[in-house]
Amino acid sequence: MSTRSEMASSNPGGAASAARPAAIRLQNLSKTYPGNSQKAVDNLSLDVAEGEVFTLLGPSGCGKSTTLRMVAGLEEPDEGSIFFGDEAVVVTAQQLSLPPEKRNLGMVFQSYAIWPHMTVEENVSFPLKARKYARHEIRERVEKVLDLVGMAGMGKRPGPLLSGGQQQRVALARALVTEPRILLLDEPFSNLDAKLREQMRIEVKLLQDRLDIAVLFVTHDQIEALSLSDRIAIMKLGVVQQQGTPRELYDQPANEFVRDFVGKTLLFRGTVRAASAGGPMAIALEGAPDCTVFGHAADPSGIPAGGHVFVGVRPEDIDILPAASGSPPAGVMGGKVTAALFVGERVEYQIEIPGQGAILIYGDRHSPLPEGQAVWIRPRPDGHSAWSSDWREGGSDS
Repeated sequence: MSTRSEMASSNPGGAASAARPAAIRLQNLSKTYPGNSQKAVDNLSLDVAEGEVFTLLGPSGCGKSTTLRMVAGLEEPDEGSIFFGDEAVVVTAQQLSLPPEKRNLGMVFQSYAIWPHMTVEENVSFPLKARKYARHEIRERVEKVLDLVGMAGMGKRPGPLLSGGQQQRVALARALVTEPRILLLDEPFSNLDAKLREQMRIEVKLLQDRLDIAVLFVTHDQIEALSLSDRIAIMKLGVVQQQGTPRELYDQPANEFVRDFVGKTLLFRGTVRAASAGGPMAIALEGAPDCTVFGHAADPSGIPAGGHVFVGVRPEDIDILPAASGSPPAGVMGGKVTAALFVGERVEYQIEIPGQGAILIYGDRHSPLPEGQAVWIRPRPDGHSAWSSDWREGGSDS
């Protein structure tokens, strides 16, 4: 089995690139299930580049699995088109829809669908036998793909004797044995324990890098999406809220849903002191007049000076220091530890901050602070997101 990285050596690592053509192109896809007024997928358009891992991320019921199933041919869209490269796979206006077996893709389901009455090699060879491959080619392909997924020499093992990680490798091998141009992954790690999920994420990423194959990946797990993806589309109620690289979505959320869904965000009350069109705003944090941070508004029109905002700050962008005598210095807020929870890799503190209320902040486990300790809170001075709010009038950002 030749790897795609041997055939296309440009853009190593499978990273998305504007120079690489689209392996999958979805245009204005919509789908409504019978008996529902809400569209499961609503006018969705996106491109997945060759050699790219593109993830559909969102809560249950957001439409990500429905989108994947339409790409696979397991669901028919009501409207829209699907292209694999330049080939039309679905064009609803022309009543064109290729059956799944004609789409040259591999798919790994959440359940893995390993047949217990078959051995490993019988499971893996099944799609080749269905396509009437010659016996010698089946044998060669199965041996090579089992070696690729780290299961060489295990072809005779019965399905019921496989561990969860081995079942996943068999499912991957079966999906790859036909050398598909596209790989679809539907929540492939959800049935594994936490440690095995971490291991398999790394193995799948390394395998994808080696094959340089386009992957459309569906998950509700933020860590999986952030660690594996070249780009991510976050979905809510069938609509893409934002597309971009993991860092773009994490650092520059387009709306409150993206901000609160990807990672943890602390919201600090503040007032805009100075603003420039399209540039960063200087924001004074409530209760600490000498603590000013800089951030960008998600709204392209910006927020004028004097406007009340919530500043979105990631917990890892805050330092906690034991308070010294006197007033907090510039760039620092004063507070008091009201609760300290040791959770292993860190300590989680609830800190009461005048003008802000109770805030949950992470701290270094090697330098724990006792409950009742007066502290200084020092947020990173820049790089935050800001959201217009009427908090001074008793409103919220929701």
